[in-house]
Amino acid sequence: MSKAAVISDHGPAAIGPGRLILVVGPSGAGKDTLLGLAKTACADEKDIVFPRRVVTRERSSSEHNAELSMDDFCEALARGDFAMHWEAHGHSYGLPRAIDDDIRAGRSVVVNASRTVIKATRGAYANVTVVEITAPPEVLAERVRMRSRVSDGPLEDRLNRMVDTAMPDVTILNVGRPEDHAWRLVRAIKGG
Repeated sequence: MSKAAVISDHGPAAIGPGRLILVVGPSGAGKDTLLGLAKTACADEKDIVFPRRVVTRERSSSEHNAELSMDDFCEALARGDFAMHWEAHGHSYGLPRAIDDDIRAGRSVVVNASRTVIKATRGAYANVTVVEITAPPEVLAERVRMRSRVSDGPLEDRLNRMVDTAMPDVTILNVGRPEDHAWRLVRAIKGG
């Protein structure tokens, strides 16, 4: 499997009219925490979807992921089950093909994605909003240390990962109480 992010073939036109909201940022930024708070805040919004990301590592309680073995992931990939997929930190990640149907139906789809997919998604989808969640290096390091998932690999590798990305539409510096920052994510999701 390639290390580059791959967007599945969607045909000649960019998918719309709904929106794809990519929540991106470095390990330890608090993406899953803010996504969880945003999902709760948007629970009554029928046109906002938070699909489960598929990952080839053990699922943790703080993430909204579905766990697949590498063999099962490769089989799903061969079947065309993913709208996009990528590799990071020694794991494979995928977003279900159903997100395309939601976007075609005019819904807003909110996903935790790699910064490596930004450029490709802007070409494949008509309405993409990139929300970067970040924190100072010492905060990122402490959060990753506290999480201490063995499958994450060396701490230094996660913290020193350099990703060339396009400019985000919204940047959230997630320091302090997450509840104080989740409202900015909710506002970006709702298009405000």
